[in-house]
Amino acid sequence: MEGGEAIGPPLGVRAGALEWARRNPAWVAVGVLALVSVILIITDGLQPFAQRSVNGLVAGSYFALGAIGLTLVYGILKLVNFAHGDTLTLGAYIGFFFNVTLGLPIFIAILLAIALVGLFGVATEKVMWRPMRRKRAGMLQLLLMALGLAFVLRNAIQFVAGTQPRSLDVDVTSTYSFLGLTIGRTELYVVITGFVVLSAVAWMLRSTRLGREMRALADNFDLAETTGIDTGRVVYITWFLAAGLAGLAGVLVVASSGSLNPNTGFFLLLPIFAAVVLGGIGNAFGALAGGIVIGLAQEWSTLVFAPEWKVAVSFVVLIIVLIVRPQGIFGRERTL
Repeated sequence: MEGGEAIGPPLGVRAGALEWARRNPAWVAVGVLALVSVILIITDGLQPFAQRSVNGLVAGSYFALGAIGLTLVYGILKLVNFAHGDTLTLGAYIGFFFNVTLGLPIFIAILLAIALVGLFGVATEKVMWRPMRRKRAGMLQLLLMALGLAFVLRNAIQFVAGTQPRSLDVDVTSTYSFLGLTIGRTELYVVITGFVVLSAVAWMLRSTRLGREMRALADNFDLAETTGIDTGRVVYITWFLAAGLAGLAGVLVVASSGSLNPNTGFFLLLPIFAAVVLGGIGNAFGALAGGIVIGLAQEWSTLVFAPEWKVAVSFVVLIIVLIVRPQGIFGRERTL
């Protein structure tokens, strides 16, 4: 250093870089993921990293399905539904009933699980949430009701189905191999189903009248009602869609993991919340990206830590995002 000259980039350059990062959080996130990927490839090798990435896409597909349902409800109704994880469990047990108990094909069981859990979501709107909104219940009351519903649902499932582990009638042993990587046949079907459904939901939100109405309600519920939108109909459809996606996610989780118990959805709730916060709570497209990122991050972490610690990655991501950018990567004034 000579004559008191500072080492490093000029102050204006650093300020400009910080401003660019603030305005482009998605690109910053991509850069961070790319940097982590390069480090893991150098330290652990390309093949182990690629295999963990395949596993992460499997997990990310059902995280995203759960996250988009949770964020749809929040985006439109500003309700943080803590019973969402147990709704996943309900869907998984309904799928188990039709697939194993009644012996129906898994595809039929999935469709019935989506329909019945979707109707359950509509019923909770009619019986619980709409009356509470009419009474202008506060956030605390709604949170307590959601927590209460979660406990009631979990214990009701446990009372009816018991606590012993269950599994679906699917093939969890057959695998496909490509480029030195392996993926279970059922896991491949889970990924394909997840991404097809997520793409369909994204198209619906962007390109259909229903999607435009849902975005209008998310922007301003009262204004949307004054413009002639049937808000009651849209809210019912939102609950059906959110709960149905949760039911689908629950069946896919059990199909890929091979294990089901009354706490399955409860343990998935944290990664789903992390995905929602990462993408920007209330932002459906952010939830899609957040679910995939959380799935990849959890599986990548097994290259460094023991697999049983990978769920803690959700805590770490959640805390970092809340500290650095509380509104999430895609968080804006406009939701959905």
